[in-house]
Amino acid sequence: MYDADLADESCHDTRRVDLLEAQLAALFDVSRILSQSLQLRETLRALLQTLHERGRLCLGMVSLLDDESGDLLISALHDEDVAPFEKVRYQRGEGVIGHILESNRRWLLERVSDEPRFLDKLGMFDRSLPFIGVPIRIGDGDPVGVFALQPPVRDENLEQRARFAEMVANLIGQAVLLARSVEAERRALREERDNLRRHLKGSHGFDSIIGHTQRMRIVFDQVRQVAKWNTTVLLRGESGTGKELIANAIHYNSPRAQSTFIKLNCAALPDTLLESELFGHEKGAFTGAVSQRKGRFEQADGGTLFLDEIGEISPAFQAKLLRVLQEGELERVGGTKTIKVDVRVIAATNRNLEQEVKAGEFREDLYYRLNVMPIQMPALRERIEDVPELAKFLVDKIASQQGRELSITDSALRVLMRHDWPGNVRELENCMERAAVMSECGIIDRDVIDLTGLDVGNLPDPAAALAPSAPQANGIDLNDPDVDERERVIAALEQAGWVQAKAARLLNMTPRQIAYRIQTMGIKVKQF
Repeated sequence: MYDADLADESCHDTRRVDLLEAQLAALFDVSRILSQSLQLRETLRALLQTLHERGRLCLGMVSLLDDESGDLLISALHDEDVAPFEKVRYQRGEGVIGHILESNRRWLLERVSDEPRFLDKLGMFDRSLPFIGVPIRIGDGDPVGVFALQPPVRDENLEQRARFAEMVANLIGQAVLLARSVEAERRALREERDNLRRHLKGSHGFDSIIGHTQRMRIVFDQVRQVAKWNTTVLLRGESGTGKELIANAIHYNSPRAQSTFIKLNCAALPDTLLESELFGHEKGAFTGAVSQRKGRFEQADGGTLFLDEIGEISPAFQAKLLRVLQEGELERVGGTKTIKVDVRVIAATNRNLEQEVKAGEFREDLYYRLNVMPIQMPALRERIEDVPELAKFLVDKIASQQGRELSITDSALRVLMRHDWPGNVRELENCMERAAVMSECGIIDRDVIDLTGLDVGNLPDPAAALAPSAPQANGIDLNDPDVDERERVIAALEQAGWVQAKAARLLNMTPRQIAYRIQTMGIKVKQF
């Protein structure tokens, strides 16, 4: 009898050691699985399968708490073909599973059939075998789920199996924490991306482009039409007329708005670097090419590529560019593999390409490939009526950059409208920035404009340039008591063509009175 007891104890120890070794091997596999993927559901499924095969478990189930409903939803089974489980849920306190969540304590059953509260909603557990359920926690907080499993046999090692289940549940908790952190970061990135896209579309929409003249309305109509399609666009016009702004508007109002928008100034690089920049290069293609690099065409695949100053490229490089535009394929520098790309090209130039084609300086076939949809940007002198609105927009932009209040007076706007702006909008922006620097009080008036060194008076007929839609002192009422005295005098002088006697009559003053005000207010008299 004594020998039989020793034999039973020895057999028990052997089974216990075997189980422990199997559990240690299973824990190693579990930790490896958890480090391989951030897809929580697939990870949990692989974990349960490993425990079934290596950890001496018959069935496994992971249920996680749904934040919206507060119910436990089944997230993974060791065999998901057992039954449909996506709609199965346990409320807090419902059955054994719900009670484990509510009590935050483990529950061991030596036999499932002995517990009347056991709800096997999937019909997957063997009612003659034991059951182990443990809460899944993140740190010391409330449980976020329940890990349930069923040993394959009824033996004396139920407590050891329960401790093993708790260790696995802790690992699952860490995986849940990591997955939720990653998902929160992804959600934040998606929201940031969507906000950025909305901001970009708003910033580069048609409302952000200032212009109400007939010439600009024609441009807007062309942009709205061409933005719908993948047609190649050639933006033409003098430097500083806003060609890049129009290119932005075309891309961000096109079906490609969700894809990348890549820009390159062709005049900034020599041919050797331009080829590598546009087409990319393979490792070792030339000195310094220490790694493979994608070019701008590949980076813009599915999106839009804006090639500024396209007229500056050499005839030798024009042939290489033509192939990409015609065939939609390229080869990296130093490579032999042909790469297909889907890129919408918007090009811009301030040069007379027709004249260069006749002179043999620009390929005729490339010219026709680029000139599918030409859009001519008018010079600022051709839409002088837009100057006041542009100036106010630029002043607000500079005020935001400088972090202070800035304003521009009507007299200053009238001075701006008498300049022919050879540098177009870029020159106007520079002028406004200089004026903001020179203005100590934050008010940009005609005297501040004079300090910028602006050459006025080049337009032959300033009065004719003042369209009804332009401010023209916003129709200043010289009898309005709210109008600043200095502004009233300047407005009268402007209306009188700077004839002091005529301005005095407009103000019901004597010539001596207006001359005194001109002197005391520091008004600079313009000579014509």
